[in-house]
Amino acid sequence: MTRVVLEIRVGLFGFGRAGKAVATVLLQSEEADLCWVIRKTTNLHHRSVPEFLGITDDNQGLIFTRDEYTPAELFDKHPVDVIIDFSSDDAILFYGKEAAERGICIVTAISSYPETTIKYIKSLSEKTRVLWSPNITVGINFLMLAAKILKTIAPYTDIELIEEHFKNKKEISGTAIKISQTLCLSDNDIKSVRAGGIVGRHEIIFGFPHQTVRLIHESISREAFGNGALFAAKSLSGRKSGFYSMEDLIIPYFNLK
Repeated sequence: MTRVVLEIRVGLFGFGRAGKAVATVLLQSEEADLCWVIRKTTNLHHRSVPEFLGITDDNQGLIFTRDEYTPAELFDKHPVDVIIDFSSDDAILFYGKEAAERGICIVTAISSYPETTIKYIKSLSEKTRVLWSPNITVGINFLMLAAKILKTIAPYTDIELIEEHFKNKKEISGTAIKISQTLCLSDNDIKSVRAGGIVGRHEIIFGFPHQTVRLIHESISREAFGNGALFAAKSLSGRKSGFYSMEDLIIPYFNLK
């Protein structure tokens, strides 16, 4: 008997460098149907996403501007199962309420939100499944879980955290801040390196008295964000409404029995 794989209908907010990489992954996946992309500007208005990205695909997903539809009109005319957000910290204020009312799953990878917006996002999770991860790659979230386990095993170790990014990135990596919080470190303990076009590299050094353990994650390309977002969308399928993290989705895999 042939197993039918149902495609997840996806709407994507954001079409910058990360958004384009995510769209590429979604278009190349047999498990996702990229229905549309929303961006603020009118550039590329109504362009075909696969055509613009040079991907051969029957998918007819189009690029719309945010002012073109109200959220209700958008979801009525172009229904989706999940929204993946790589745009800006105010986008969820635009679509969030309507998406939650319809039970549309929300996966957001925005680096940071104001506290008021975080409270708003958590309120949405009372009606639908919401996942927020400042770095949505599977690898970095696995690294954070592994680091937490190692610190639990050996709480006496010295810990150093180093983050490296492209030359023009001014702020401290949101992922590094998340790692520091996970390990109960101070943001002042984060050491930053800015050079060339480094996409993103995070290293946690555990200094034991007689050995050293280094946990390293390096993003080779931004398509890693797309892989993580798709993993999140698939993993949330069938779950109850609630506020989720990537840790919630990954930790069951640590049970190897």
